[in-house]
Amino acid sequence: MTFLVGFLGVILIISALWDSFETIVLPRRVTRDIGLARLFYRATWKLWSALLRPMREGSRRETWLGIYGSLSLILLLAVWATLLIIGFAALQWALGSQVMDASQPGPPGTGGRAGFVTDLYMSGTTFFTLGYGDVTPIATWPRAISVVEAGLGFAFLALIIGYLPPLTQAFSRREINVSLLDERAGSPPTASELLRRHGPFLDVTSSSRFLLEWERWSAELLESHISYPVLCYFRSQHEHQSWVAALTMVLDACTLVMAGIDGDGEKAVPKREAQLTFGMARHAAVDISQILDTPPLAPDPDRLPPAALSELRARLASAGVRLSEGQATDLRLAELRAMYEPYVNALSKHLLMSLPPWIPAEGAHDAWQTTAWEETEGRRTETPDLP
Repeated sequence: MTFLVGFLGVILIISALWDSFETIVLPRRVTRDIGLARLFYRATWKLWSALLRPMREGSRRETWLGIYGSLSLILLLAVWATLLIIGFAALQWALGSQVMDASQPGPPGTGGRAGFVTDLYMSGTTFFTLGYGDVTPIATWPRAISVVEAGLGFAFLALIIGYLPPLTQAFSRREINVSLLDERAGSPPTASELLRRHGPFLDVTSSSRFLLEWERWSAELLESHISYPVLCYFRSQHEHQSWVAALTMVLDACTLVMAGIDGDGEKAVPKREAQLTFGMARHAAVDISQILDTPPLAPDPDRLPPAALSELRARLASAGVRLSEGQATDLRLAELRAMYEPYVNALSKHLLMSLPPWIPAEGAHDAWQTTAWEETEGRRTETPDLP
């Protein structure tokens, strides 16, 4: 029995240490074995999202969904610490609970179930380096185990302190570009609105710069969210904004350019840059969906039925942007959409982040055009579009 408990303690310690090392220190891979962190996020997000899914979409639900990212990180750290404390306590119990308890006069315990509570208490104070000294080991091996646990506890806390700043910085860098889309492409951002608003100002230089910026954003999104999957659950500050919507909008816009946005000379949109950005953005969508174990799922209903495509062409034409017509263009458009829509749709369903439409809803306002003051009082300020 003591051997079995000791072996279980070793397993708990190794599992917690390896999982925390893989999560915090080791660069992530897209394909890897199931670990404690992955199981933890699967179970807790499934429960959290199931509780909030019936709630009507709006700022209140977004607030509760936004709590999960930070809360889950704290809970995961607590799970690792708890497993380590229990594991070391199990080792002490397996060695006979050879400790001196100042609150209990007489000889030290000789093992048994009654000694495990004391072992657990000593393990906790040792791991967090509290140093009360009321319970101390009195034999060689228990003392050695306590020293190892104290060292691991100190290193564990140091790793946690170093783990949080990269998360915050990666989240801030991601959200800067998401926020910039508000005036550029609306809220939620749509490809048609992006091209319509930039139509009069389109040229090779500005288009190339914009696409390169979003190619780099997609690459950083891929790297940061594979390294730290918890970032997938961190939500944007505004209700109609999200990294999933931004990624989808970029893919939609590149798809339109690649399928047949015509232009001449300086007014041409560089298709090569659009292809590079499309490839990087699709790579991010596919790999992140694999990290979150969300199989591709085609949108139902179709995001761009024939009637909506005709309206899209008309809206673009009104801004001086011409989308080629004909069966070849429509087939190319459908082919490109099939390469990424199932993946972003799966991410949308899993994370409860709505996909942006191709065409903005009638009467939709950008986030910068409204303030919380008017919404709180039941009024809404309607600011005219910028020139």
